[in-house]
Amino acid sequence: MAARKPAKQANVSKDELLAYYRDMLLIRRFEEKAGQLYGMGLIGGFCHLYIGQEAVVVGLEAAADEGDKRVTSYRDHGHMLACGMDPKGVMAELTGREGGYSKGKGGSMHMFSKEKHFYGGHGIVGAQVPIGAGLAFSDKYRGTDRVTFTYFGDGAANQGQVYETYNMAELWDLPVVFVIENNQYAMGTSVKRSTKSPSLWERGAAYGIEGEEVDGMDVLAVKAAGEKAVAHCRAGNGPYILEVKTYRYRGHSMSDPAKYRTREEVQKMREERDAIEHVRQLLLTGNHASEDELKAIDKEIKDTVNEAADFSRESPEPSVDELYTDIYAGA
Repeated sequence: MAARKPAKQANVSKDELLAYYRDMLLIRRFEEKAGQLYGMGLIGGFCHLYIGQEAVVVGLEAAADEGDKRVTSYRDHGHMLACGMDPKGVMAELTGREGGYSKGKGGSMHMFSKEKHFYGGHGIVGAQVPIGAGLAFSDKYRGTDRVTFTYFGDGAANQGQVYETYNMAELWDLPVVFVIENNQYAMGTSVKRSTKSPSLWERGAAYGIEGEEVDGMDVLAVKAAGEKAVAHCRAGNGPYILEVKTYRYRGHSMSDPAKYRTREEVQKMREERDAIEHVRQLLLTGNHASEDELKAIDKEIKDTVNEAADFSRESPEPSVDELYTDIYAGA
């Protein structure tokens, strides 16, 4: 990705900027801890970390209102934390414990919170896209002004069900923001090798869907674009596509050595384009916070993450009886 370019940014207060810094840092530290627990054998199955992409979900949550919905793929820990779900419940689900959001039965890829309007991480590539349109349809049917954020990646952008959903969403003017988290590599193949069209959001033009490309390493640019997309949907103008250009620092999952790119490429992104460091510099140069204050925030967040990790180890495993619950909807 090229060097950071000036972008239209949302006007934010000192408190808002600090909140974005705190939220992004929570996701970063949580994911680092999750990686440690995975290496210790305390997290089983697949585990997809969000490190590097924090500005995407934090910026869009800043543009959301209470009651708006969100649904995403298996790379879902950051989305859950950003919408206010408890780190303890998220971490306990990763370790398969009773205190997790899905009672330890869903693991890393399958969590849910009706309270926070989080309608799941989904393990099948692209499967969440038509679900997101369905959530938006429910709001239009009920006559609310709620919006659904439907997240998927550059790899999923080549799935046929995405375009079936585009067609239906535009045909029915559904209030859904399709968010393409383009982290450049899908599972392990670069966009340049897997996708003929260089711009993924422009594919919506075939269905009459408006959209734009956004710098996903700049939380303020994401927030500004999110506000525009949300306003479009709330006004009854149908769906909107945001292609958010971001970058993940780790492999596709914890089992991926990421040999398809160089260490130098990743290091260059960390040094020149890191979203958290960008906000940190804004806080320091704007005299909104001192180095000591930012260190105190980091310590506070590390304590929160350590408490979540302790809870995830201390929470009991689900009982055998839980195998037979949550299978069918109650009468």
